[in-house]
Amino acid sequence: MQYGYQCEDCEVAIFPTTTRGELAWLRDRVHVVREMLKHTTTGLDQWMMDGFEFLDDHAGHSIVLVSRRT
Repeated sequence: MQYGYQCEDCEVAIFPTTTRGELAWLRDRVHVVREMLKHTTTGLDQWMMDGFEFLDDHAGHSIVLVSRRT
């Protein structure tokens, strides 16, 4: 099973390689991740960067966690 984000407004989805819990954490704390990104020299994990970019691109839209069978 894979978990990801789906924008209900645009119907676009992504499935970063991580857990449902981590995706929920990122979505609920995107403001914290923005601050972390400003202060890190090594960058964030790729799933965080992918998710962060998706959330930024769809800011103000309804974002839900979704799953799909692999």
